Amino acid sequence: MLVNDPVTQARLDLTTALRTAARHGLNEGVCNHFSMAVPGREELFLVNPQGLHWSEVTPADLVMADGEGNVVEGKYPVEATAFFIHARIHQGNPRAQVVLHTHMPYATALTSISDGRIEMCTQNAFRFWDRIAYDEQYSGVALSNDEGDRMCRALGDKDILFLRNHGVIVTGRSVAQAYDDLYYLERTAMVQVLAMQTGRPLHNIDEATVAHAARQIANDTQQAFLHFESLKRLLDRDEPGWRRLAA
Repeated sequence: MLVNDPVTQARLDLTTALRTAARHGLNEGVCNHFSMAVPGREELFLVNPQGLHWSEVTPADLVMADGEGNVVEGKYPVEATAFFIHARIHQGNPRAQVVLHTHMPYATALTSISDGRIEMCTQNAFRFWDRIAYDEQYSGVALSNDEGDRMCRALGDKDILFLRNHGVIVTGRSVAQAYDDLYYLERTAMVQVLAMQTGRPLHNIDEATVAHAARQIANDTQQAFLHFESLKRLLDRDEPGWRRLAA
């Protein structure tokens, strides 16, 4: 299905990410948020509405909001923390066209242990070499612009932020690229946690080899998009009606 309107395409892509995240077990109740700057109107962003399970969201359900917490389009409210986290990151970091925030279990487990880090012990981990920032300050639920601004500063020039005792934020220039990172981040964390449970030391790879592998992985500019298109085909097969654009 080809879509010429970039805003409609953004709605379809964000819905794909939300529904697939539920299929991959990356969601938590009706909490957490995925957002994307509106193409051509980047002072606004699309975000999943409060109260809907990710597996039931359609493109028509997504809410368009501004950085002040106002709903510009949509019939649902937006959770307060979505404004304070997502709006501030979108406004403060032009690279973060897409912002995905989850409490996915294995990555969040690493935020919950002392000095929890993604270790360079698996090939999947190498794609995240020098791309992760670690926020060591837990300050409570993000219910202020100050907290969103603090997270934005902590993210800096990285693509991913680990929030101590909280969860993760993954950013990107497209939904396909950000979701691919989100998926592989959780797989990386899962294998690492399983390896740690053996009680044996992790076998980290030397920095030069990791940097070389990271460049090799980054040079493949198609895989994330191919992955994302396959996820849409699975939704077409298994979840008729997921593309609904009208309320």
